[in-house]
Amino acid sequence: MANIQSARKRARQAVKRRAHNVTLRSRMRTAMKAVLKAVQAGDKDEAQACFRKAVPEIDRMVGKGIIKKNRGAQYKSRLNAKLRAMS
Repeated sequence: MANIQSARKRARQAVKRRAHNVTLRSRMRTAMKAVLKAVQAGDKDEAQACFRKAVPEIDRMVGKGIIKKNRGAQYKSRLNAKLRAMS
């Protein structure tokens, strides 16, 4: 455990920040799962609606630095490919 006061504070902040980041990442993954569930069910309209909600969520996580830019692009590309494969 840290002995210096500033290091203790950094440790506290890291725990708080990690909890916040976990919440945000979970929200993004939930949005992505909704798209995949709709694709598996074969509901194209629902899948497209979920995709339109998931894309800004992914972009937000990239902007906040929760995931890297290329990873966000990869997620969007793969979801879009699954949507296009439905038609």
